Amino acid sequence: MARGLTAARVRQDMDIVARAGLDLDTFLEEAVASVSRAVPWVSACIATQDPVTHMLTSARKYGDLRDRNSHDHEFGLIEYGTVEPTAFTELARAEVPAAGVHLMTSGDVERSGRMSTFMKPRFGFADEARLAFRDGHETWGAMALFRGAGDAPFDAAEIDFLASLAAPFAHGVRTGMLARLVEAAPPASITGPAVLIVGTDDQIVQMSLGAEQRLAELDWGVGGGDPLGPVGALVGAARRFGRGETAVPPRCRMRTTGGMWLVLHAGPLTARGGRQGDVVITIEEARPPEIVAIVVAAYGLSPRERDVVQLVLQGIDTKEIAATLHLSTYTVQDHLKSVFDKANVRSRRELISRVYFDQYVPRMGAELTPTGWFVAREPESGRVGA
Repeated sequence: MARGLTAARVRQDMDIVARAGLDLDTFLEEAVASVSRAVPWVSACIATQDPVTHMLTSARKYGDLRDRNSHDHEFGLIEYGTVEPTAFTELARAEVPAAGVHLMTSGDVERSGRMSTFMKPRFGFADEARLAFRDGHETWGAMALFRGAGDAPFDAAEIDFLASLAAPFAHGVRTGMLARLVEAAPPASITGPAVLIVGTDDQIVQMSLGAEQRLAELDWGVGGGDPLGPVGALVGAARRFGRGETAVPPRCRMRTTGGMWLVLHAGPLTARGGRQGDVVITIEEARPPEIVAIVVAAYGLSPRERDVVQLVLQGIDTKEIAATLHLSTYTVQDHLKSVFDKANVRSRRELISRVYFDQYVPRMGAELTPTGWFVAREPESGRVGA
């Protein structure tokens, strides 16, 4: 039970590791191990999410799930193709960011479609506790903890304790993501969008040249993760959109193992004769505005600080920013000072470099395609020692 001195110490440890500037894998490894001292589990899975769309962007497995085939593609279809109170998307906007299936169903976990059709038959889990990593503005990920048939179900005190960790987890994930922004990504070997079509049987039936390579490059995590996990999530969400259950077609921003940012879009297809269920997914390199938004959000800026940064990145000076936002120049300068502190930079130039360097600067100056994007550089040949 998450009570007393142990819970207090774990919460203190979480606050420390969340602010230690650790890379994502190290932070999550330490955090989930720390949580187990207050809320024991046999298996755990942690997902990162696009903070705007809440779509999956990576998954990491611990305990009994590590290095096992965790059926991520099937999980994504269920998690995003159906809805129930403990779904990640529901917890992202719920009043309390944590929930236990046993508690939510009054002990009848079979009422959860996810538990009855997936968790119990695939892995033998008897209960699941979930936490959304929410910091008040965005949700950066979620955690699922599992117990087996011989274990006591998660109780209310444990769920309350998990809820208290939502902000530290969000902060640690944001910081872990930023730890990679200084890594310069190599130029992409693929130009233009990659396209794949998933049929009604949930299998990929067609794909364009380069799509398979794009899928293989996705940084889906460690511990037995399946690169098709985000595809399953997008397919499930696209079908809900096609049925009119959601208002926005699904999309997410993900990184490759080389550090490149990609955007994945999904949409339902309707063929002649009324055939439905096919989904088209496009994968393309992210444009600067899409990356600016997620990086700025990761710094934990206030809404007004974000407004200032957006204008700074457009090259607008302080006086113009003040006029545009109806602020005094002194207030703008105060906002900039706060932004510089949070981004760990000392000037506008450093801020711009920090946001753009990892993806765009290595190719600036290259020839543009008719779409306005960079042409991939051909590898140099004939150089001795190159």
